Amino acid sequence: MTSPEQREPQEPGLLAHIGSVLAAFFGVQSNKARERDFTKGKPSTYIVLGIVMTVVFILLIFGVVKLVLTLAGV
Repeated sequence: MTSPEQREPQEPGLLAHIGSVLAAFFGVQSNKARERDFTKGKPSTYIVLGIVMTVVFILLIFGVVKLVLTLAGV
């Protein structure tokens, strides 16, 4: 049986990636999570998720503004 120290380091899962990108959006990140991201994560995954989440955020803001303007009668 292998001990936890002898196991191969695993890449973070999708939820860990999303959590890290959301933490980056707000500017908060624990040191442990940052070290995990830089040692075990792939940069391409974070870049793609960052771009996708930025586009979703912009579309969400655009939709809210359109809704408010429509309800205001403008």
